[in-house]
Amino acid sequence: MTKYIFITGGVLSGLGKGLVTCSIGKMLQVRGFDVTAVKCDPYLNVDAGTMNPYIHGEVFVLDDGYEADMDLGSYERFLGVNLTRLNNITSGQIYQAVIERERRGEYLGRCVQIIPHITDEIKRRVRQVAEETGVDVLLIECGGTVGDIEGLPFLEAFRQMRLEEPRGDTLLVHVTLVPVLEAVGEPKTKPTQHSVKELRAIGLQPDIIVARCEWGLLQEEQKRKIALYCNVEERAVFTSINVNPIYELPLILEEQGMGVLLCEYLGLERRRPEWRGWRGIVQRFKAARERVRIALCGKYAEFADAYVSVNEALRHAGAAVGCTVDIEFIETEEFEEKPESVEKLSEFDGVLVPGGFGRRGAEGKIAAIEYARNRGIPFLGICYGFQLSVVEYSRHVLHLEGANTTECDPETPHPVIDLLPEQREIDELGGTMRLGSHPVVVKPGTLAHSLYGSEVIHERHRHRWEVNPDYWGRLEGRGVVFSGWSPDGRRKEIMELPDHPFFLATQFHPEFKSRPWSPSPPYYGFIRASLEAKRRRVEVTSHA
Repeated sequence: MTKYIFITGGVLSGLGKGLVTCSIGKMLQVRGFDVTAVKCDPYLNVDAGTMNPYIHGEVFVLDDGYEADMDLGSYERFLGVNLTRLNNITSGQIYQAVIERERRGEYLGRCVQIIPHITDEIKRRVRQVAEETGVDVLLIECGGTVGDIEGLPFLEAFRQMRLEEPRGDTLLVHVTLVPVLEAVGEPKTKPTQHSVKELRAIGLQPDIIVARCEWGLLQEEQKRKIALYCNVEERAVFTSINVNPIYELPLILEEQGMGVLLCEYLGLERRRPEWRGWRGIVQRFKAARERVRIALCGKYAEFADAYVSVNEALRHAGAAVGCTVDIEFIETEEFEEKPESVEKLSEFDGVLVPGGFGRRGAEGKIAAIEYARNRGIPFLGICYGFQLSVVEYSRHVLHLEGANTTECDPETPHPVIDLLPEQREIDELGGTMRLGSHPVVVKPGTLAHSLYGSEVIHERHRHRWEVNPDYWGRLEGRGVVFSGWSPDGRRKEIMELPDHPFFLATQFHPEFKSRPWSPSPPYYGFIRASLEAKRRRVEVTSHA
């Protein structure tokens, strides 16, 4: 029988509740237990696909094409599992399903209510994941903060499940904040006490409290106070601190005794944890002695969570190469307003143009691509970066004046990037792009093939536009190598320039499959090339 661990958060958002969830899963995994995770998102969107990254962070795409909350990316990177759409439950999905049943008359004239109909559907979906995966332990994280109105149905469903499941088969972990006020100079546990009070008012008593403390580990005095006023054992109060890399957090919590307590509380067999492999991964991050500077040229540069998978893929690659990756986010509208400012890219070891949509900042991205291509700076383009690389090359090498993507200019005389044919009749935005894992054929003897070491790969996609087949010949005739394409030959998937130190662009998003122990091949090649470029520059400077 599957056991359930519910993870809630209090005081404020951004405490790292998702990382605590990942850490709990890892502590169980290293003991040989089969684990997966579910994210419950209280927003009314059906999925994250139409949400602005500035507001909610990146959209993480799963193999099955579901556009998920960014926390599912963390689950995959920590736990090494490939999740499905079942692993992300939103209020939108729940209410939609219940209303559809009501319209079909399945409630037999009864008044449809939050309790029991909404909460029953939440419980049904949680248990469905347990049944279909057959895992030993299912982690269920509730988004938002205790006290939010929209989260109450999920918390009520958790309360009911704790009553319905056998005693000892459920556990509630509550993540809170213990701040230090500068004027006072001492940790304050009162926010945690009030958060737990709010939780208990709706019928939930936490078994374990994880306090986020940016100033360091909780002292015995603070742990005793939290335990006393929050009605938990003192040994069930743990501290989540800032760590670098983030993959060290499971080790920090394990050292405090959390792994042992999880097994005790859930009645799991007490097994010896095998941390050797995970410690090796963490050490690889910490052992890096060199540094590379990467310019991430995007349109959501003010919000790092908009590119969290890109950031992690860069760091995974850096750890594998043996260097720390310093990422600087550059808003490409700056290159449009002040064209001369593109010269700042000369200070970087590599330039990356990530995915995105829309006209804003697109010309600035094209300027960044042109600069990297002309200066021989290692370049990686992802999705929109791939498409705009084609636009840039068409304008400045093929001299096709006004070449563009029809996404930005529907009337362009040279639509080198055009809408996918199957997208032309679609009028709804949610879940309608070319999504999920698709096979890609890789040409032998190319940079892409040397990185992947395979002639057929599978990567995750999220796009509506593609390279226009009418321009394939002209691009290839002037030096472009399309080293990857769809098996039916209808779509170009990878672009590279053989006469450049490293110029690679992919229609797909390889960052979604990057793992700390297995970095994405394009990102690995990009960081390796960036480090080599830095070493050459340092050598030239020292000789001069």
